[in-house]
Amino acid sequence: MHLRTVRTVAALRAAVSSARRSGHSIGLVPTMGSLHEGHLSLIRAARDQCGFVVVSLFVNPAQFGPGEDYDRYPRDERRDTELAAANGADLLFAPPTEEVYPDGFATTVEVAGLTEVLCGAPGSRGRGHFTGVTTVVAKLLNMCAPDAAFFGQKDYQQSLVVRRLVRDLDIPARIEVCPTAREPDGLALSSRNSYLDAEQREQATSLHRALDAATQAARDGADRAHVRAAALDVLRAAEVEPEYVEVLGADDLAAPRWEGGERLVVAIAATVGPARLIDNALIELPSATEHAASESALVGG
Repeated sequence: MHLRTVRTVAALRAAVSSARRSGHSIGLVPTMGSLHEGHLSLIRAARDQCGFVVVSLFVNPAQFGPGEDYDRYPRDERRDTELAAANGADLLFAPPTEEVYPDGFATTVEVAGLTEVLCGAPGSRGRGHFTGVTTVVAKLLNMCAPDAAFFGQKDYQQSLVVRRLVRDLDIPARIEVCPTAREPDGLALSSRNSYLDAEQREQATSLHRALDAATQAARDGADRAHVRAAALDVLRAAEVEPEYVEVLGADDLAAPRWEGGERLVVAIAATVGPARLIDNALIELPSATEHAASESALVGG
């Protein structure tokens, strides 16, 4: 299948307008390229829901901080084009930097609150990272005007931030968050996994195992400190020192009330070898009745 590539906003809008005139809904999958199964699952989800699928490919310099891996971030447009086409994309939008940030560009978009914890906290990537993300996402949504845009749960904080951005600015796009794609051993797929050697890759599986341990601890009725400690024990046994391990409210990233039925996210960031990796798990705290039933079953068993 031939996949058309456009590099200007004018060409993108012309293609989208033509698709709309043909009666198609528009799906957008924003990526930085180096496509893997996680990205491809988003393209397939967009294909299932929309009549015309746009994949953007843009390594956004504004979301990389000093000393981060912008210059060495993996880039292979020919491979990405083939994969996007094979998985149902109709159009690839691959603009040069000057098309996204022309001379004199002076506007940024910030989302407060949600960007001040986890990857946005001091000592992590910082709020500047999310300013870069929200600015480019706002631009992509304005450029493409999709009916729906597709993001992965691996970047959980980003997905919350984007949803808040769309709500607050009345951008008429539906944000779809799709499950994290994983290797058979649980490692979350990431373009940065390519930086890892065999030993480092084995270490990296500790993030998923730590999330499993934290989830089990929460289901067993542990408090927040012990849920976090369960994850830390697994990481440190693998000699991985995390940047953060946090247990927060899933909807607002605030400190949880720790009540039965509450939805939480356990989020981890860690540098393994040369790669900064993130992962998360969503859990629901058991109600008092569920916990009592579980305890009774254990005693009875």
